[in-house]
Amino acid sequence: MKKPRDSRGNGDDALSVIIVGASGDLARKKLLPALFSLYSQGFMPDRFHVFGFARSAMTHEEFRARVAENLTCRYVPEHDCDRKMAEFLARCYYVQGQYDSPDSFMDLYQAMKPLELNGRAHRLYYLAIPPSIFVDVARAMGRAGLVTCTPGKTWSRAIIEKPFGSDRESSDRMARELAQAFPERDIYRIDHYLGKEIIQNLLVLRFANAIFEPLWNRRCIEQVQITWKEDIGIGSRAGYFDEYGIIRDVIQNHMMQILSLVAMDRPESLNAQAIRDAKLAVLKCMPPLQREDLVVGQYQRAGKNPAYTEEQGVPEDSITPSYAATLLRINNERWQGVPFLIRAGKGLNAKCNEIHIRFRRPAGNLFEAVQSPLPPNQLVIRVQPDETIALKVVNKVPGLTLALDETELDLRYATAFNTVIPEAYEGLILDAIRGEKSLFIRGDELAAAWDIFTPVLHELEQRRIKPEPYDFGSEGPAAADEIAARYGTEWL
Repeated sequence: MKKPRDSRGNGDDALSVIIVGASGDLARKKLLPALFSLYSQGFMPDRFHVFGFARSAMTHEEFRARVAENLTCRYVPEHDCDRKMAEFLARCYYVQGQYDSPDSFMDLYQAMKPLELNGRAHRLYYLAIPPSIFVDVARAMGRAGLVTCTPGKTWSRAIIEKPFGSDRESSDRMARELAQAFPERDIYRIDHYLGKEIIQNLLVLRFANAIFEPLWNRRCIEQVQITWKEDIGIGSRAGYFDEYGIIRDVIQNHMMQILSLVAMDRPESLNAQAIRDAKLAVLKCMPPLQREDLVVGQYQRAGKNPAYTEEQGVPEDSITPSYAATLLRINNERWQGVPFLIRAGKGLNAKCNEIHIRFRRPAGNLFEAVQSPLPPNQLVIRVQPDETIALKVVNKVPGLTLALDETELDLRYATAFNTVIPEAYEGLILDAIRGEKSLFIRGDELAAAWDIFTPVLHELEQRRIKPEPYDFGSEGPAAADEIAARYGTEWL
């Protein structure tokens, strides 16, 4: 998306990145390595420091030792790696405290104060904590006076992780309460999928190439499928996952953000407001999901793999879905009548995330005597595990007779670009520092996405609808095939 030329700002400015929940896996395995990557590439100002805040007791030295365990020199020559790591670790500090205590955050302020003297001081708070305590933390920080902002001079921003509530009502309530400490302009709702290079490339693919936009509509596209699969179960995440389930955990956020980038109209410009306005317009054209257009499933024991309800921490009578397949509609001129088939699940037969755009077949088959029907052209965008863009087209098979075959024109990121592909969190954190919000979820976007799913989520839970069983390691419940079959197709 649009990037300012210089992300570092005034050389006299201090930047404090505060990770609330710094003892957790997200901070250790993703956020701190991302900050080191940005530092090692020169994206941080001279007066840059990291402050870890959590309940665990640790000294600065112990915190630095834990940080070092996950750092890698992806952007640093091997001979300079140790020196660069040492420089970064020297900028890392730790403060122990309680998340709901203003006094604890005053301790944090006292630790930051000596390093923020002289010149302007900016603060980026990353709330790497369960959403249930976002509000308590924001209130405590506000009461401690840590949220300071002088427009045009200093800023305090907060990055928060999903889930942003569990339905429209709870999401709105969270937004109101967070606004008591941070105004909407300073809240950055992160979806790490939007930081993936291939997702960021969707706008470029669509609007920088003249061949696609004329075809990107119901006259030329037959259907869109978006698939998210994991070949593992919930593991140690039972406490979180069983409360939210696959629809809230993956579909309402990750997949709806991808869908809106695929389906939106051309934005007026590349600034954050225009891009998010275009995404919001798509979401507002989508009616609430109907129960008949949804299949939910739950994985069952297969071999050594336990059933969902056998996972540690999951109640035996849990109705939380580990799989969901949906049919979504967009009621606008561009997409009227085109099915958007979405599925996501754990304990399946592969790990992948793909977008399939299936085009309509030619009107009239000139090669009917050779092959009928012709296979439809498809554009496949693979987000993981191997970032790829592939266009499936029909070609003549070499030889003295006329035979046709479907072949792929593909672009694999790992081989096509002679560069290190940034991790998603690197770009997103850098954007938050820059104040660039294109890849973050705006409050009205979030509300519109919840409006699509809240009624059916309530119906599932109030009626205690039991998910369809499927074997661990399979494609998912057989009932999901019925949704695709309504449109004469199958899951791709």
